[in-house]
Amino acid sequence: MKMLRQISGLAVMGITLLMVGCARNEPVRYSGIDSASTLTVNTDDDADRIPYRYSPLVDWRKYDSIIIDPVKIYQGNDGQFDDMAQDDRRTLATYMQEQFSKALEPRFNKVKEPAANTLRLKLTLTGADTTPQVVGTFTKFDLAGGPYNIVQSIRGGKGLMSGSVDYAVEIYDANSHELLKAYVARQYPNAMNVSASIGSLSAAEVGIEKGAEELAEALR
Repeated sequence: MKMLRQISGLAVMGITLLMVGCARNEPVRYSGIDSASTLTVNTDDDADRIPYRYSPLVDWRKYDSIIIDPVKIYQGNDGQFDDMAQDDRRTLATYMQEQFSKALEPRFNKVKEPAANTLRLKLTLTGADTTPQVVGTFTKFDLAGGPYNIVQSIRGGKGLMSGSVDYAVEIYDANSHELLKAYVARQYPNAMNVSASIGSLSAAEVGIEKGAEELAEALR
């Protein structure tokens, strides 16, 4: 019984240390994006992943074409890349361009010039967090991280020592330049997704895939 209490105590201590070790600041409005002044606090159930947004009523069905601008890498002082290498930032920006284009292709015709019934999508990579190798995978199963990650998996929350990606989405009417939708997001894989813990950028890439799919669904 005494040994069990000791193990439980170590588990709680381990979880506390891991939580402190992987804590990150929450996404912000990012003062350097054009839509920053229009973003308001999101109070819906997805607020943990999309804390700020601008979302007026729009009839998306009238739009059948889209211009997807090249993904920008945020340069503002309020960016959340920490010490991520520039090469890794460029890798994620390229992956974001590919995945959002792929997700939107079934719904829209991709065009290069503004026209009637055309959207313009602007994506900005604003931050990212890598997954510590070995440790990220180990916490899926060890005594400290395993139970926490199981709960987070059920809740849809972020796993311990898991990477993530931060970005801003801005959607305009390509002809009128009217802002139709904007939000900032933090995306990450399911807390028990083991494959997303292999490779320092794998969790961020899975987050990009999720974000692309969610946007495609929202514009249907």
